[in-house]
Amino acid sequence: MSDDLVLAVVLAPVPDASGPSVEAELCGPLDPGRAEAVAARVTQRHAYTVTAEPSGAGRLTLRVAHAQGGPARPGAAVFADVLALAGGARDTVTVTGHQQDLIRAAVEEPAGGHVGQVAWNWTGPVDLARFTAAWLSVADRETVLRAAFDWTHLPRLVLHDWAAIDVAHLAHGVVSWSDLIERDRLRGFAPHHPGLLRVTLMDGPPRPGGTRAPTRVLLTYHRALLDERGVHLLLREFYRAYARGGALPGRERRPDVRDHARWLARQRTEGARAYWATATAPPETAAPEVPDDGSPAGPLGTGRVHRRLRPPQTTRLRTWAAMRGAGESSALHAVWALLLYRAAGAAGPVPVSFGVHLSARDIPMEGAAGIPGLLGNPLPMTVTVDPAEPVAGLLGQARDAALDLAVHAWVPGDRVRVWTGRNPDAELFETGIVFDNRVELPAALLAELRAQDVEVDAPRSISAHPGLPLTLAARHDADGGLALTVRYDRRCLGDVDASELLSHCVRLLRSLPDHRDPQSAVGDLLELLQGFEVPRVLPRPPVPEGPDVAVLRAGDPSADTIVLVRTPGVPVGAYEALVRHHRGPERIVSLRAARPGDPSALPGLRGAGRPERPGRLVLCGAGPGGAAAYEMACAADEGTVAAVVMTGVGSGPGCAGALAAGLKSVRAGSR
Repeated sequence: MSDDLVLAVVLAPVPDASGPSVEAELCGPLDPGRAEAVAARVTQRHAYTVTAEPSGAGRLTLRVAHAQGGPARPGAAVFADVLALAGGARDTVTVTGHQQDLIRAAVEEPAGGHVGQVAWNWTGPVDLARFTAAWLSVADRETVLRAAFDWTHLPRLVLHDWAAIDVAHLAHGVVSWSDLIERDRLRGFAPHHPGLLRVTLMDGPPRPGGTRAPTRVLLTYHRALLDERGVHLLLREFYRAYARGGALPGRERRPDVRDHARWLARQRTEGARAYWATATAPPETAAPEVPDDGSPAGPLGTGRVHRRLRPPQTTRLRTWAAMRGAGESSALHAVWALLLYRAAGAAGPVPVSFGVHLSARDIPMEGAAGIPGLLGNPLPMTVTVDPAEPVAGLLGQARDAALDLAVHAWVPGDRVRVWTGRNPDAELFETGIVFDNRVELPAALLAELRAQDVEVDAPRSISAHPGLPLTLAARHDADGGLALTVRYDRRCLGDVDASELLSHCVRLLRSLPDHRDPQSAVGDLLELLQGFEVPRVLPRPPVPEGPDVAVLRAGDPSADTIVLVRTPGVPVGAYEALVRHHRGPERIVSLRAARPGDPSALPGLRGAGRPERPGRLVLCGAGPGGAAAYEMACAADEGTVAAVVMTGVGSGPGCAGALAAGLKSVRAGSR
């Protein structure tokens, strides 16, 4: 089954709310055997019985009936499953709120890249065929590398039977290393395609005597699929495969992302709900992390600034924190809270919140530590900054908050919003901290590689989409120093301000060990920054929404009106391609809906229909636009909408072709 296959479901007429069954047409190249398997899988997952029967070349009739004999109008989730499974997926996996947020961000702002990158040096011979075979072997073994995304109804993982891993080999001098990194980052990924990871090798420059410098390796991955710890786990498997000739023994490794999703679904939430309902939740009065001075947003792009504590400074910080019952990460959290407090211009005791990313691989699930998916998520940490409090008190707050969060690392942020009374769409924080503890390679595996004249160093993080306006990443480097990187959205934070912010952070971290007096106050630390300007951070600008209704093609006065429902996440270029290539007399308009089932779009729907026109109203949508079109038609008055055409996600041209096939079916049915 091709990964580019996009199918359409046609409902004409729109299902009646009280009818005993629903009949729809599935348009696309799907053989009857596969169609029956899809119908059986959908029946297994929902409270509806689905059957499929051939009804002509490239078309099948779907019959949907409620399994308990009730009204048969199914929700959009049923047809989303049909489209995903018929389009080549083996299975789908529900994802957490954080992963849903990342998927939405990736499909709503595709130009952002939404990738992470790590790089390392490979010293010794490179057998490119074995290198590629080893990655394919890892993909065969690890379900996450055969995953793509579907967001027709709710964002989720879609698992395939096979995925290609793109491995490229460049000669030295073809492109500079910095240009390669930037070019590969801007390539991004097609999120509906499996294989959301690629590797590029670049030969080192020649050396005297005919030898070469180490080969540089760049690995680029999709942030909604993997975190950096997951990448390190996959690298360990890749090295095992390479050392053994390019293949891993055994079959698919379990547990995997499917098992993790089942574990999450079984968790009782009473304890977590009670925790987040108490004062430990981020209060509404927490100091704002992103003050707004009314200045215009800056240019597009992601910025990065690096600083480092030298090994002796890192050792001093670690020792100072340990003597107070905490770790370096708690010291970093305390300093970050101070910087946010200062940026907010606060005075007196004020609670401050920021996100702390937890990998969630220490949850009580057997084998969770070895799952290379995106298990964790950022959760809000709240501490109260009081200039009169001893520094040790602020450090203790950060330590205790981190311990409490670790117990609830599996809880997705969307539930935290609900349990704390927040708006479901509200941001819990604007800045975040990631303290990375990399996965060390086993000594025996390194010895196997050395036996084949291959040596590799520790991967280094190069870049990642910040996700938030401002993210601070910390890790120990090979020399034992503490490396700090600020990643920021340039629309929110300028390069000079970002550099100053990180410099202030390093200055405070270096000074903490000097505060040995138990009565040394937080205000003494803040005085170290007197005379320095407060870095200026702007809120993230809203994404332009465009008009509610726009006429894309006037059409014939007596023809039908095609309404293309526009929602965030509609595959880029799908509607433009349909308007350019669809042959027919219909009038074509676009209608904006903020989300599937958005009732505020119904007035626009009536306007798009233009009652004075004799033709019918046909609602169409690609991906989430299709789910919105279906739910909008179900909410409209009976007879308002004659038909609905909805497609799965895919490339813009692929979705346009599926919509055109569905419209052809609608037109044929009206004769």
